[in-house]
Amino acid sequence: MPSKARRPDLAAMLAPLLRELIAAELPVLETHDLSMWGYSVLLALDESPVRTQAALAESIGADKTRIIPTLDELQAKGYIERRADPDDRRVRLLAITETGREVKGRVQAAIQRGEERWLSVLSAAERRLFLRALQEMTRIRDNPKVEG
Repeated sequence: MPSKARRPDLAAMLAPLLRELIAAELPVLETHDLSMWGYSVLLALDESPVRTQAALAESIGADKTRIIPTLDELQAKGYIERRADPDDRRVRLLAITETGREVKGRVQAAIQRGEERWLSVLSAAERRLFLRALQEMTRIRDNPKVEG
């Protein structure tokens, strides 16, 4: 006889939703000729303008050697700038350009319009609470704290 769980596990609830959200984002990214990694880079650089390639890769969960082609592509399109760190010429500092910020803004707006499909089932108060809770939960990786 199966045991009665109080609720489904978070991963069991979120994984199908994440797959649907990613699938909904792909056509938007394709329309703007941007990869998911490219979009992740633009989001991260817009939050913190000057980062090293290693710090950027860590912040978005990418391998620092495998992200280089994405950075090359974004730089070729004029979306980011890379320059040598004056303190260590081996290190490359990254920054989003105004063009990159504009593209990121258009893509983000289109993605968030598409998210209305899921958010529309919530009342305005539930939506605010849900989004605030998600933001808090995503900050945990920066400050892990496990209590029994």
